[in-house]
Amino acid sequence: MKNLLTALYLALLAPVAGFAGGTPAHGLTHVKKIAGPHQGRVLAGIEPRAELFVTAERQLRLTFLDDAGKPLAPPAGASVTVITGDRAAPTTLSFAADGEALLSTAALPEGGNLPAVLRIKSSGEAKLVTIRVQLNLAKCGECSRPEYACVCEGH
Repeated sequence: MKNLLTALYLALLAPVAGFAGGTPAHGLTHVKKIAGPHQGRVLAGIEPRAELFVTAERQLRLTFLDDAGKPLAPPAGASVTVITGDRAAPTTLSFAADGEALLSTAALPEGGNLPAVLRIKSSGEAKLVTIRVQLNLAKCGECSRPEYACVCEGH
């Protein structure tokens, strides 16, 4: 009886375990990681797409991209705010136009692995979109990009 219950349990659990793994064979698709023109992270969920990049001065640069991945001028009415740093004393970054991008007006706080909440309105009539990212500035051992922008499979 115990063997029958174990077999039944495993038979019921196997499809669930495979589905939770997220393999394409089970009908789930994975978003392919795309390299941005500045080697930053291309953000999903906003239109037009945008690349988030941390500059050498630790400022955030948000570049809007066309369908071919080429930089676009920021849309009229675009606004971005980022809340990052220590949760007990968060830092809010605002952005200003800088050529074909929006650049944070202040640098990131100290640290090499910062949680960040981006609030992006890509145009005057667009909906406000909230995106959470982990800004891990350590270099990936495979692609040499910062971990937040890594395009390696399995990362």
